[in-house]
Amino acid sequence: MDVPPPMSAERDDRLSLFDRFATKASEFASRAGFFVFCVVLVAVWAPSIIVLPNIDTWQLVINTATTIITFLLVALLQNTQSRSDTALHQKLNAIAGALAAFMGELSAEYPELDRHRAELADAVGLERREGSQHPG
Repeated sequence: MDVPPPMSAERDDRLSLFDRFATKASEFASRAGFFVFCVVLVAVWAPSIIVLPNIDTWQLVINTATTIITFLLVALLQNTQSRSDTALHQKLNAIAGALAAFMGELSAEYPELDRHRAELADAVGLERREGSQHPG
């Protein structure tokens, strides 16, 4: 089963080369093939104790390989996660803004919605964000 791209609303042509690479790396690392690669790496390393004369050298080989892979993946996955978080927040802010506007329209008929609208606006910072987007 194919995994959908993490940021389906984000167009690839707007992403930098690094962002596109990080997205592809994230997609690859989340699939079974990457797990199989990791298992094969350990399976190849384990019997190498026969070839490597020193147990410290044998351990250093796997420690170095796994540290390098982990170090690079953390940087790539953090990039993808940050972009995903930003996209999610933008979507939630749009929903909250639309809901607050709808509640504002209904507040004449249902005055208790004013209090809930104010709580929603305060919780997501709607007035502050609207004020910063529309200088007045």
